[in-house]
Amino acid sequence: MVYRASIDGTSWSFADLKELMAKASPQRSGDELAGIAANSAMERVAAQCALADLPLARFLEEALIPYEKDEVTRLIQDSHDKTAFAPISHLTVGGFREWLLSAKATPAALTALAPGLTPEMVAATSKIMRLQDLIAVGAKTRVVTAFRDTLGLEGRLASRLQPNHPTDDSRGIAASTIDGLLMGTGDAVIGVNPVTDATEDYVRICHLLDDIRTRLDIPTQTCVLGHVTTAIQAIERGAPVDLVFQSVAGSEKANEGFGITLGLLEEARAAALALKRGTVGQNVMYFETGQGSALSADAHWGVDQVTMEARAHAVARRFSPLIVNTVVGFIGPEYLYNGKQIIRAGLEDHFCGKLLGVPMGVDVCYTNHADADQDDMDALLTLLVTAGVTFVIAVPGADDIMLNYQSLAHHDMLYIREVTGRRAAPEFEAWLDRVGLTDEQRRLRPAPDPVLFAPALAYLGEAA
Repeated sequence: MVYRASIDGTSWSFADLKELMAKASPQRSGDELAGIAANSAMERVAAQCALADLPLARFLEEALIPYEKDEVTRLIQDSHDKTAFAPISHLTVGGFREWLLSAKATPAALTALAPGLTPEMVAATSKIMRLQDLIAVGAKTRVVTAFRDTLGLEGRLASRLQPNHPTDDSRGIAASTIDGLLMGTGDAVIGVNPVTDATEDYVRICHLLDDIRTRLDIPTQTCVLGHVTTAIQAIERGAPVDLVFQSVAGSEKANEGFGITLGLLEEARAAALALKRGTVGQNVMYFETGQGSALSADAHWGVDQVTMEARAHAVARRFSPLIVNTVVGFIGPEYLYNGKQIIRAGLEDHFCGKLLGVPMGVDVCYTNHADADQDDMDALLTLLVTAGVTFVIAVPGADDIMLNYQSLAHHDMLYIREVTGRRAAPEFEAWLDRVGLTDEQRRLRPAPDPVLFAPALAYLGEAA
């Protein structure tokens, strides 16, 4: 079906829904690299006008990636909840934007609506929204999950403590972990990206993190971010696995590049659930996504970055994860060229994920060869927290010495919690109080209670 728009006497046509969606996307280097972006600002506006007039129901009729060739498309279409979709089924994309910004779109209404939305619907809507629109809708969308603490509650902001080490040295990981805990981070997860995917290293790091957690009685969860098959092997060996991690993408072909299928993810989830390690909940999966991942694997089917990212969120939604985050600037300037594009993408990803019912966090980050700096990260962090982001990631000094990219520092968590009034997850917050890390006003103390925190400091000597 051809889609058309006319502006100032100039007519524009778009061969199909895939082209319309791509041409309507705000400018980004990845879509330009793929050869699918609008050729001018005028063509982009024309596509956005045509998209705004498109009925939402059209996305249920025209698949961007063929149903018979892609299991992600089959997942999206087969799991669509028509009853949940019914209240907005008469709306266009533009009408849906207006509804989202209205008083009718309450947190309860948005939660009920999520199963009725497809990733293509929310991606299309994001394309005609300003940053303030993305923030306003995200701020009133709630997705609550739990394992040993509860994430996503109103007024809360969680953090991932990321104690990576360039050689996976136990002592280095332990030191970095304690550094982060002393700064009050780690309620979303204490998660290590291992250097290798060897099962032996996975099991060792898993035991290391669990030992620190149990010695200090921390109400949080740990994760070794190895491949899902390594996690399954570690579970079979009796490792104390809290969360199973996997990077996911928005097409079957891209997921094959990650070495996964939907069936494999279900197997891993079942294995983690069988351990019954959660205390206040049993959300056991942790997923990472990022705009450009499908394009980098030549598995995007000519679909734009935002839409492919939203389709990855639909994959994550299927497995009821505890947390999901987009590593927004990690893939590089080939896909998000500069700070402006990274900021836009981070807010888009958060908006799309939350609307789909995904507990969305963001790794506020960039690579050293991108046209971005820490000022851009300060801006994105502040906007995301205003938008109600579930969690962000922090590393010592904002510099990940293993993955060689720039993220947020533990100090950034102190800044954003102070200026916005956001608090840690309730169970973790109570632990911070109990071990003397916070004062009566829940401000971080310069040093913890030496008696209560002695097991952590002693651990450094034992981890060598």
